[in-house]
Amino acid sequence: MLFPWIYHEEEGLTVNYGSCNRHDSEQQLMHRIRLVPCVIAAILLCGLANAACAAPTTAVHVVKYADDGTTILNETTVTYPWMEANLPVQGDGKTHYYHQGPVFVDDKEWQWDANETTNFKDEGAVKGTDVKDLCTLVGGMNAGDEVMIKAPDGYHVEFGYENIYKPQPRQGPVVICWYNGEDTPVGERQGVGYPPAYFTGMRLVFFADTSVNSEGKHVFGNNDMRAVMQPATIHLFDDLYPSTSGYTVKWIDEVKVYTGGYHGTKGALAKSLEETPTTLVTTTAKSPLLPFTCIGGIVILLLLIRRGS
Repeated sequence: MLFPWIYHEEEGLTVNYGSCNRHDSEQQLMHRIRLVPCVIAAILLCGLANAACAAPTTAVHVVKYADDGTTILNETTVTYPWMEANLPVQGDGKTHYYHQGPVFVDDKEWQWDANETTNFKDEGAVKGTDVKDLCTLVGGMNAGDEVMIKAPDGYHVEFGYENIYKPQPRQGPVVICWYNGEDTPVGERQGVGYPPAYFTGMRLVFFADTSVNSEGKHVFGNNDMRAVMQPATIHLFDDLYPSTSGYTVKWIDEVKVYTGGYHGTKGALAKSLEETPTTLVTTTAKSPLLPFTCIGGIVILLLLIRRGS
């Protein structure tokens, strides 16, 4: 019996199930049948919530704030076709770029993996637009400013002026990617083409060179992060292990330039996110979470029907 304590209270059933008569069983069956619409509604709501937060984006809102963090100095919204046609394109759609996940060893120094030997995350053969060029649309950045890259679910990362305007070759340009020419053969699938076919786009990827990788791969590794990032912006998986994969924000919808730096809580919702969001062009057609939600709901529904038969 599913959730027997509910039926005990509402139907007056006793714990001795062997003494339940046919009338009691029919009442239980009717209650289970009445649960079906509720289950279906819950499935649909969960699916819609997943789709809303996990949808490939096709436009980005770029905004520059004054040093109070709230006054808007300039803003614009651009689509990926506009970016491709009007701004310099990074990448060729053939070269693969990589970030590095955490290295699970006890030795703190080995966690940085200075020789870049393991746990590479292939982000695909991507093309995109340099964050620097998007910042320039609203007045650019100066020394001491920070830029936030944000996704619709509120996840965001921040970078200083040096990392955006004067990146070292081992880091490379910080790029919002809107095209993937070839998917990775292992690991997380990205989808091929433009969004929504590129279903993790638009996505942030560092276009590192090959200068410190012995295999000749374009890897922005954990030790690269230690070399080029300010301590406050170093990403730690589970607050313990260095991991540059934490920078690869998916489904980017906003680029926010903060004059004098961003003073909110890192890794949490920014104050500006509490305001009315700008409407952007998105699609939910390729959200990869929705099918799993529906499948799980169908399984629950079948279990309910089977128990009631």
